[in-house]
Formats: sequence, C-alpha cells, structure tokens
Amino acid sequence: MPAQATFLGALDAVAREALTAVSRRISFAPGATLVRQGQFTLGAYVLEAGTVEAFVSLPGGQSMKVAELSDGAVFGEMALIERGVCSATVIARTAVTGWYIGGDDFRATVASRNSGALDIQRTLARNLSDKLHALNAKIAGHPAAEDSPDDCAVPQGDPLAGIARSKEASFNWRAFLPVLPFFDGFDAFEIDEMVASALVLELPRDAWLFAAGQPAQACYLVVRGAVEVFTRAGGRRRRVAIAGPGELVGYISALRGDPHGANARVREGACVLEIPREPFLALYNGSSSAAVSLLHGIHRSLLRAMARTNTQLTRLITHSRLNAAAAAEAELESALHGQIWRSAE
Repeated sequence: MPAQATFLGALDAVAREALTAVSRRISFAPGATLVRQGQFTLGAYVLEAGTVEAFVSLPGGQSMKVAELSDGAVFGEMALIERGVCSATVIARTAVTGWYIGGDDFRATVASRNSGALDIQRTLARNLSDKLHALNAKIAGHPAAEDSPDDCAVPQGDPLAGIARSKEASFNWRAFLPVLPFFDGFDAFEIDEMVASALVLELPRDAWLFAAGQPAQACYLVVRGAVEVFTRAGGRRRRVAIAGPGELVGYISALRGDPHGANARVREGACVLEIPREPFLALYNGSSSAAVSLLHGIHRSLLRAMARTNTQLTRLITHSRLNAAAAAEAELESALHGQIWRSAE
C-alpha cells in the first residue's frame, strides 16, 4: 500500500533514532517465514531492504497472495497499539534486512514522551487512516445487503452555521467525561486540556454535523445521544457507524486536512463537543501527557473503525461467495487479509 511504502521516508532523524533504540536488527534468507497466519503478533517489522509476500490459507488447502511489501514498508504496526493475531503468513521472497519493534518496548518509550517515539506514533496513525481510507473506498464499489435508498436532502454549506454554541449545557456535561470510553487513560488535567477549546452543541434528531466534501474545520465528541455516520453513492446510502457517547467523529479528516469523506447526522437528540481543528492539531502534535493520551485515544478509535470496516468486508465476502462472484471474493479477501493483522478479541 502507498502508506506502507513511505513509512521510513516519513520519519525524520529523531524518529529514526527512537526506532533504532526500541528495535533489533533482523535479516532473513529467501524463503524464510517471518510470521505465520494465526500466530500472535507482538510487534512490527520495518523493511530496510528486500521483498516479502503475504499469503492467506483458504478452505480446501489453497493459498492466495494478498500483499507484497518491499524497501521502506512496515507490517504488523497495529501490534504496537494492541496485541493481535497474524491474518496472513509472510515469507521473504528475496534476502531481507530491517528491524523488529517489540510492542511493549515501544509503548514504554511512548509513555516516557520521547519526541521521536511520538512522531512514530503519529506516522502510525497516518498509516492506519490511509489504510482505512483505502479499504472504505474499495468496499464502496460493492453493493451490500444493508444499503438503503438515499432519500435525505444534503445541506448546502455549513449545516452548523447559525447553531448556538456555549460552554454550558442543559446538564452537567463535564461530569460525564471521565466515564466516556475515549477518555480511558486520561487523568482529570488531561481531560481539561483536551476540552479547553471545546464548545457545546445540543442538537435535535436529524440535525447534520457535516456532509461529505465539506471542509473539516472541527471534530466532534459525542457526550450524550448518538450520531450516524454514513456514505452515499448511486442513490444508495450505507451506514458506517453509530457513534454513541465517548465516540469522536470527523477526526480523521481533521488530522489529514482533507474534506469530510462521509456524512454525519444526529440519530437521536445529542450533546456533542465541537473541538476546532487548530487547537486539536496543536495538542495532537505536542508532547504533553495529554498529547500522549490523545494519541492513544486516536489509535483506539482508528482500530474500532478498522474493525467495523473489516466486519463489512467479511459480510461482502460471504455475499460474493454465495453469489459465486469469484473475482469480487478474491479482491475482498485480499483487502481483508492483506492487513496482516487482526484483533485478538
């Protein structure tokens, strides 16, 4: 994938030094197995030189090539965030040199707020968001049973223009924050730093937060209620997620500096915190303890989004198999297992 191919190139000298400090050198001869499908993965592999291929075992004893990675690529990087299971077997096609980064060692370095390790964390987040973007683009081209007719009118311009913002709400919203899933691992001071620039919006059912193609000027944390995130294409709409209390919405576009790639509309009356993009990025790119906690929160959110996308991929694979659509099935299988990692849960 393009994101993988630029992993090393995205790291500056400080980040490379941090990578070296928490990794060990590796080398493999042609034909050697780096990881096996089904085994637990506890770290990431960064390829300095050489080419590897990833294969997945299929029913009936067959195997399918799902990825090919070479100089500068990384795989298994999601294990730096949480432990998982290899979804494919990776074999060296040529002589390979590089580094292995143990997840526990890396997380300890991040906890120390090493600036190079934080830069690697941000590069990992970019990699994950790139993968998620590519996967969602791929599945968008495949009809799904859960698609529904698109009968909603899209707002022209900013749908929140003229909506009242405040530091207060009709209830004590601050008391809810420590128990929200996004703030798992935050202390009280870090929560305060995270929401210092936030404004409160109380919105009725069917109110829009944003529409696809609009500038991402903020991200939104759901405190109460629910927000539906969905895509639209060819007169059909597909639900991506129902974001409940503690879910952050619109953050990927805010981080990437891209227009929103999906739509977000209130599913039931909601209280959301609007966090403007500039202070959000300033915290995200910082080195305070709150920045570290925010990075962890972003990574957890990305992994949840990846899990939702993989669930859609699995359903589409089953649908293709039932309809004897071999080409579509192979394409989707490659997308699913080419990640070379899945959650151990």
